[in-house]
Amino acid sequence: MKQLIVQSEADIVQLALLDNRILLEYASERGEHPGAAGNFYKGRVVNVIPGMQAAFVDIGLRKNAFLYVDDVLSPHLEKQPDTKPSIEALLSAGQELIVQVVKEPMGGKGARVTTHYSLPGRFMVYMPKAGYVAVSKKISRENERSRLKQLGEGLIGKEEGLIIRTVSEGEQEAAVRSDLEWLRFLWSRILEQAIKQRPPALLHRERGMVHRFIRDVFSPEQDELIVARPTEAKEIRAYLQELLPGSKPCIKVYEGDRTLFEAYGVEEQLKQAFSRQIQLADGGTIVIDETEALTVIDVNTASYTGGSSLEETVTRTNVSAAREIARLLRLRDMGGIIIVDFIDMEEEHSRELVLSAMEEIISKDRTKCVVLGWTRLGLLEITRKMERDPAANPYRRICKACSGKGITS
Repeated sequence: MKQLIVQSEADIVQLALLDNRILLEYASERGEHPGAAGNFYKGRVVNVIPGMQAAFVDIGLRKNAFLYVDDVLSPHLEKQPDTKPSIEALLSAGQELIVQVVKEPMGGKGARVTTHYSLPGRFMVYMPKAGYVAVSKKISRENERSRLKQLGEGLIGKEEGLIIRTVSEGEQEAAVRSDLEWLRFLWSRILEQAIKQRPPALLHRERGMVHRFIRDVFSPEQDELIVARPTEAKEIRAYLQELLPGSKPCIKVYEGDRTLFEAYGVEEQLKQAFSRQIQLADGGTIVIDETEALTVIDVNTASYTGGSSLEETVTRTNVSAAREIARLLRLRDMGGIIIVDFIDMEEEHSRELVLSAMEEIISKDRTKCVVLGWTRLGLLEITRKMERDPAANPYRRICKACSGKGITS
């Protein structure tokens, strides 16, 4: 059984997803700095940069947002021109347009925005201008994929598009249709606000972190949700009735003296997970060093000496490390390029076992994560999209002595 634990404090809300008491996912959101990803804005083009094939758009945030030419063209690839036009042919300074944030502003960079609009629901992602229907690749049964695609195509209008989500598997038309009608209503409200507002203006704010997790990963009939206050439980029940009418979720209000994270073992798991060096259960260790765009992970046997041969010992350590690294990618929300330096293996079969172990866990990651394979130097290369701003995470701390460089003078 999965448990979704919500710990709310004065200035921060933290959420943990556990499966049989093992921490799978963690997120935090500070009240004074709510995320911008998913929000819709009415913006004004500040300047167009032909050399970058991009434009900067004022949407009312501290830094202007970045809009690339591909995010201005039609979201349907078959409707895009054969030759990509110049950004100057599409946008001009002073032009007003509706944009949606697809990547949070991080560090010195502004948000990245798009005109490929999408509104996520329980069973689908609604794309008002996409003109196609796609089905989640995680739905493997071909007859179910065909059923859902036909269902989606029968529900949408000419310009509309849908991505049918994994949770739709086995769902009836009425539930899917209800979800679509709600998302259509949200889009119509965004358009109405765009007519009334002058740029820069926020048109629609994406649901808060807790509501997004409930929408995306919580199963009311199977999972358990634990909160600290009765008012939170009441609000979540109301949201679930709006999202899934008639559902009977298991929501518990914690009444103990310790914090929720301490009571359910989350605090200790988080401290271990966000350490630079992490001990594996079999005695091996992994060391993680992160930069803004690159993460390097080193695997060591440490005290592990099991196995009948050196190759078997190394392979077992690497397989154990691969599973843990795949879990930590999701838990720590590591993004960009990730290079893993496993202990050297002589046999191709050993490398296949390690790769298979990692891909098995990564397949459960809701964020796009691609295992590119082994480099010529024997390193494993991975790319993963970063979803959240690391600055909002209270378990990430920049060392005051070395400013995050890892050395002191």
